Amino acid sequence: MDQRLFMSLKEKEEFLHTELVRHGVEYHKAAEVARILLSGKADELLTEKEIQLATEVCRKWIIQRKRLAFIHEQ
Repeated sequence: MDQRLFMSLKEKEEFLHTELVRHGVEYHKAAEVARILLSGKADELLTEKEIQLATEVCRKWIIQRKRLAFIHEQ
């Protein structure tokens, strides 16, 4: 059984981007936030704009995940 256990940074970024878009996040915002989250930068090094964008996108993602979980419970 040939199973990949590790993902490259690019694959992780693509996966996160896809997940965000799948949960209703605008394509370009999802790409930017995926890059920000996987950049490895300490929070203190992020710009205010990057922090606001990541917060906005992650909130939207959480709301959509909760909605989907609720729908699947029914």
